[in-house]
Amino acid sequence: MATGAPVKVSPDVPRERVDMISGFFQKTGVSDPIPPAYAAPDGYSGLLCGSLRAGRVQRGKVSCLLSVGPPLLNTYGGLHGGAVAAVAERVAVGCARTVMREDKELFLGELSISYLSAVPSNSELVIDASVVRTGRNVTVVEVNFKLKESEKLAFIARATFFNMPLAKM
Repeated sequence: MATGAPVKVSPDVPRERVDMISGFFQKTGVSDPIPPAYAAPDGYSGLLCGSLRAGRVQRGKVSCLLSVGPPLLNTYGGLHGGAVAAVAERVAVGCARTVMREDKELFLGELSISYLSAVPSNSELVIDASVVRTGRNVTVVEVNFKLKESEKLAFIARATFFNMPLAKM
């Protein structure tokens, strides 16, 4: 592993299985170092900036376009699940902000994602977010990812935010 810590393997796991899993991790680059540009705080924003574009912003609704290209791909050539989560969180925050007072901070309490379909490279996704519920303490946002060309639903995300007032000094 990248940490240099010894790996503990249960004696009931066959050696072939351990070798297969280790090979999978090596092949997918799990232990590769993170490039310096993305190792910075909020480095994933750099990955998303060139791919995500705002389309429409209304009270309680946000629509964006995501271009699926090489920085966002997994080893199989499809949109990486982590990129889906990063985009879902970013768009959900933007959508929640359309209905909240400026003196409130958001804390992401839960993000659930249903991965319904693979999305290949060079695709465009239409991302529609809408506030499902907002109250004094909680805001819930649903985010739908559809292929632009076929309108096929690829991912559904639901984010629950806790609304926290800023401390007065």
